[in-house]
Amino acid sequence: AGILNFCANNYLGLSSHPEVIRAAVEALEKFGAGLSSVRFICGTQSIHKDLEEKIAHFHQREDAILYASCFDANAGIFEALLTPEDAVLSDELNHASIIDGIRLCKANKYRYKHMDMQDLEAKLQDAQKHRLRLVATDGAFSMDGDIAPLREICQLAQKYDALVFVDECHATGFLGPNGRGTDELLGVMDKVTIINSTLGKALGGAAGGYTTGPKPLIDLLRQRSRPYLFSNSLPPAVVGCASKALDLLLESNAIAQSMAAKTQRFRSKMTAAGFTISGKDHPICPVMLGDARLAAVMAEDMLNRGIYVIGFSYPVVPKGKARIRVQISAVHSDEDIDRCVEAFTEVGRKHGALP
Repeated sequence: AGILNFCANNYLGLSSHPEVIRAAVEALEKFGAGLSSVRFICGTQSIHKDLEEKIAHFHQREDAILYASCFDANAGIFEALLTPEDAVLSDELNHASIIDGIRLCKANKYRYKHMDMQDLEAKLQDAQKHRLRLVATDGAFSMDGDIAPLREICQLAQKYDALVFVDECHATGFLGPNGRGTDELLGVMDKVTIINSTLGKALGGAAGGYTTGPKPLIDLLRQRSRPYLFSNSLPPAVVGCASKALDLLLESNAIAQSMAAKTQRFRSKMTAAGFTISGKDHPICPVMLGDARLAAVMAEDMLNRGIYVIGFSYPVVPKGKARIRVQISAVHSDEDIDRCVEAFTEVGRKHGALP
């Protein structure tokens, strides 16, 4: 009782929103628990098509395709899209699902230094000999809370005739004026070709992922993407809650806009207390500690003070980069945030992380 959760991906607090829960219950009662089928056999209902249309509308793209998770979406796109004549250029700190998806394809693979545009340009120059070039990046990097320089990436892509793919799992719903993600935040919605994202974080917190982009690409994925072809369709309850979450975002940007002030409050107060917070202007706020044991014991002591956070260390993050990753949610009050900072300050002094 009385435990505050500061480590969930529930950025907008919608996983416990009464309207989202009600929509899931109504979908369950109307459409059943599941379809016992993949989409192309008997696993497509009207709600699946409606949600795909809604996702495309939200991102201002032509079409969208649903997956069981964004991990599946990332596993399914590169193999279907790229051939041995093509090239894919990936940020070295991209999510594991992007890395695994790229491994499955036969394209020529380039890895550029994290958010290093000079290195990306050199790799793009080298990749000019290939038929098609695809730059792949996370929009917001989940371990560090930093945001990809999409303006510069898109400029380089235009210069070297490349496509841009962005994984928006830690951006959809709350970054940008209307919560559409990093491409909206940075003003390049018309220059990013493909977006993959999740329904399991800000958009209801249950499960599911998707790809949205040009209709010919989505048509190709429906025919050739193996995770789509060979995985059961999303359960109606999941579709219902995700659809309602999108409705709430399309009706008002108030929830999305509330995140900026809450994030700034936590980051500024923690920095003033003497902590080093990685990233910038993102509700992922990694409290950098360096030592794995220190991160673990501090997280344990935080729980004793009513704050639930988790320590991250190798192999999840590089050696010597251990941290406690705090994630701010729209449902956190100012008092909740202040209580979290106070607990961090007490625990940090106790364990020598602060003077």
